Amino acid sequence: MLDPGQIAELRKRHYNATLAYIHKPQPELAIFRVKPDQPVPPHKAGQYSTLGLGYWEPRFPGCQEETLKPGDEAKLVRRAYSISHPVLDPSGQLFAPNSEWLEFYIVLVRESDKAQAPALTPRLFMLRQGERLYLGDKITGHFTLDPVKPDDTVLFLSTGTGEAPHNYMLWELLRRGHRGKILAACCVRYRKDLAYQMLHDKLMQKHPHYQYLALTTREAHTIQQKVYIQDLITSGQLEETLGEALDPARMQAFLCGNPKMIGVPTTDKATGQRVYPQPLGVIEVLEKRGFQVDQPQVKRKGNIHFEEYW
Repeated sequence: MLDPGQIAELRKRHYNATLAYIHKPQPELAIFRVKPDQPVPPHKAGQYSTLGLGYWEPRFPGCQEETLKPGDEAKLVRRAYSISHPVLDPSGQLFAPNSEWLEFYIVLVRESDKAQAPALTPRLFMLRQGERLYLGDKITGHFTLDPVKPDDTVLFLSTGTGEAPHNYMLWELLRRGHRGKILAACCVRYRKDLAYQMLHDKLMQKHPHYQYLALTTREAHTIQQKVYIQDLITSGQLEETLGEALDPARMQAFLCGNPKMIGVPTTDKATGQRVYPQPLGVIEVLEKRGFQVDQPQVKRKGNIHFEEYW
C-alpha cells in the first residue's frame, strides 16, 4: 500500500489534466470534459485520445474485484477513448468551437469476461470536478469525415457510447453547412442509456435534413421484438426513414461501438477469401448492397468506416 505522500507525488508526476466538468445522466453513464495543462492539439472530429489514472486511485463500489501484481500500485492504467463534442449550447444554438477541453462519453464497466477486472472506468467514475487525471498528448485515428462530400448522405450507426465520435462529426457537419441528409441511429439496452436523446430531438426540429433513430432492446415493449442496427437496414426501415434507397455512390456510413454490430471481415489465409463473422454484422449487410469497407492494411478507402470499441 502507498501512503498519502507517495500518492500525492505520483499524481504530481503523472497527471497533466483536470476534470473540468462531469455530468451523469444515470449513475453508470457519464460525460466528462477534460482540460489539459497544455493547449489541446489540432485534431479532427472522430479521432481519439487516451485517458489514464493510477492504480492507486479508489474504485467504484460493487465492481469486480481486482488483483494487482507487485509494483502495479504505482503504475498508470490507460485506455483510448473517442472524443465526443457538445452539439448545441444551453440556448439551443450550435455550440461554438472550443479549444480548451475535450469531451468524452463513457460507460462504467463493472465486470469483465476476461480474467483481469476492469481497471479504468471504475476509477474514472470516482472522479469529481476539479480533480486531476492523465490525458494523452496525441490525438489520432483514421475515423474522420475526410471522405464526405458536401451533398453526400451520411449514416452514423452506433451502439451505446459509440455515439461519442458521431456527435463530434455531426457538430462538424452542421457547422460547415453540410447539404446532404444525415441520419444517426443508436442501439442500447434501455432508454436511460440514451444520454443524448433530448439533444437529437432538438436537432431534428432545427435541421430538417437530420434524423435520429433510437433503438432499445430490453424495455418491456421491445424485448420481444428487438431491432438491432442490422435489422434496421435489412427490414427497409432505414431507407423508409431516409426517404431514399441506399446508394453507395453518394452515401458514407460510419459505424462505431460493439464489434458484433460492426462485423469486420477477415481474410482466409488458405483461400484468400473474405470471411464475415457471425452473427451478421452491418458491414456484411452493406457490402451486399454495393458498399465497400475501408481496408487500412492496404490503404484502401471505401464508404463504410468503422471504429470498434473493444
